[in-house]
Formats: sequence, C-alpha cells, structure tokens
Amino acid sequence: MAASAGGLSALTAVLGSLPTDFPLPIIVVQHIDPRHASHMAAILGRHVRLPVKEAEQHDVLTPGTVYVAPPDFHAEFLGGAILLTHSPRVHFSRPSADRSFLSGAEQGPVIGVVLTGAGVDGAAGVIAIKAAGGVVIAQDAATAAHGGMPQAAIQTGAVSYVLPLAEIGPALTALARTSA
Repeated sequence: MAASAGGLSALTAVLGSLPTDFPLPIIVVQHIDPRHASHMAAILGRHVRLPVKEAEQHDVLTPGTVYVAPPDFHAEFLGGAILLTHSPRVHFSRPSADRSFLSGAEQGPVIGVVLTGAGVDGAAGVIAIKAAGGVVIAQDAATAAHGGMPQAAIQTGAVSYVLPLAEIGPALTALARTSA
C-alpha cells in the first residue's frame, strides 16, 4: 500500500476500515522526510484495529499486521520477510512504492494499493504486480488529496479497480479473503 502527499488521512481511512481478522500482512510505503523521526506507525496504531509497527530488518510477515516502512529505507521482500535497503532513491523517494511493488511481485501474486500522492512512484510497480498475476487498486484521483500517484498507476492500464477512498478497504478485504 503506497501513499505520499495526503497519505496519512487516506491510510487511516483504508486501514481503519479493515477487520481484525484481515488475512494478509500489509506493508505501507509512505513518502516521509528522512531528516525527522517518523511517528507514522504510532499514529496509525491509534486509529486502526490491526497491530501496526514500524518495519524492522528481517521481520517475518504476519497476516493481519501492518508494517510501515521506516524513513530513508526501501521495504523489499524475500521469503516472507522484510528487507530494508538503503539503495538509491526511486522518483526522489526512499522508501519507494516501485521498489516495494516490484519486490513483492517477484515473490508471486500480491495486491497493490496506490493512494493519494504527487508524482509517478508506483506506476512501474503496478505493471509488475499485474504481470505476476496480482491485483491493483488505485484511489480514484477525484477523491485523492493529490491525484498524481493514483493517476499515473491508472494510466499504465495495470489497475484492476479504481475506487473512491471509502470503497478501498471493503474491496481490499474481499480480495484478501479470496487470495489468502
């Protein structure tokens, strides 16, 4: 799940609508200024029924847990665990949605979600997710605080569902239950 500008509100809305028995792990990539400590996991944790934590190196992905990529690290995946890397920025961002989406797609079919944000981060990753047999949800740009990221994803032709923010959580839950 990726977001940038306006992301905290969008993430709170989507994650806050998920049930406590959500059957998949969730990785959140939010563009955050690396010069400041992030309180994203703590803030989300106050509004979400699922456990939320800042991702740590080699965390084993647990169903129903939300992992927030820390500032200045890409969140990638290998064998069901998180790999935090400090490789070059992608689209001026670290963490990058593209790095996480591409890495997730290499592991097999995944569900990608692109929420509000400026720029094009995530567009290349959604193509990889679709090619790997996964599903992509993009926030309807008209309901986004900043429509750049979801619109860039939609323009790839790889997005399965374009939904207003309020419908993303229920759709994600339905998809997760059929793929778990």
